[in-house]
Amino acid sequence: MIFDELYGLASRAVGAIGDTAAGVTRFAYDLSAEVDRKVDRIPADLNEYGYDPWGYSPKAFKRFVLPAAWLYRYWFRCRTIGLGNLPEGRVMIIGNHAGQMAFDGLMLQAALVLEAEPPRLARGMGEFWLGTLPYLSVLLDRTGSAVGTRQTCVDMLNHGECVMAFPEGVRGMNKVYADAYKLMEFGLGFMRLALETKTPIVPVSIVGSEEQNPGIANLEGLGRLLGMPSFPVTLTFPLLGPLGMLPLPVRYHIEFGRPMLFEGDPDDDDDVIQAKVDEVRAAISAQLERGRAARRSVFL
Repeated sequence: MIFDELYGLASRAVGAIGDTAAGVTRFAYDLSAEVDRKVDRIPADLNEYGYDPWGYSPKAFKRFVLPAAWLYRYWFRCRTIGLGNLPEGRVMIIGNHAGQMAFDGLMLQAALVLEAEPPRLARGMGEFWLGTLPYLSVLLDRTGSAVGTRQTCVDMLNHGECVMAFPEGVRGMNKVYADAYKLMEFGLGFMRLALETKTPIVPVSIVGSEEQNPGIANLEGLGRLLGMPSFPVTLTFPLLGPLGMLPLPVRYHIEFGRPMLFEGDPDDDDDVIQAKVDEVRAAISAQLERGRAARRSVFL
């Protein structure tokens, strides 16, 4: 009798495992199919080899954005509002930057693929040092982004692309948690480019990235020795090695603000450009305050 019961329990356990595995497989297939459909709808000027003028490959982007889509939906459980503010044609998405690793940029890319209508490609402008890392410059190109040179950005905007930039740079991404949601100094370059190309700017706020991997120190000297702009220390990194850079499952709250169009000479003095940059910075700051006030906890 007992052996019959044990056999029955074992059979049910195997069946449950099989059902779970089938469910996971079906879920992965459904998400992959959704990403494929969305990416196929993104306009792209491809040559005979399947690349656009900057090296973007829809085939490579699908593989790249699939795990980002999973993170967007099921790890960070992103809540995104204001995508209707994104105008057609060329636009610059300007957002706050935090979290030690650039998951915030990934989540913006995923939002524009999964939730924008029609889906769009957010072309990230990376720090110059990223292009010095093996294989990374090629990955940036294949997934629609690039090292953020002025000419590349101008060419993309004049081509009607959506360019994403974080003017805080590594100053924002690697700040310690004591400075959470305090926007660091913004660079002026994005504003000069917007003025030169007559491009609207959409301010974007990301609440949640500050808590994904809270920093407790930033060893800039060690970072320079390693050829990096900084060396962040968090509660889990470098103590746990590479695993220590995995983000906590905080909830992201993303808001796309109303587009801002500026006029003026892109070669104006810094103080003139700074006044315009401060308007964008103030808009992002106000959105951050709204987002923080609306959430119940960092995980909800």
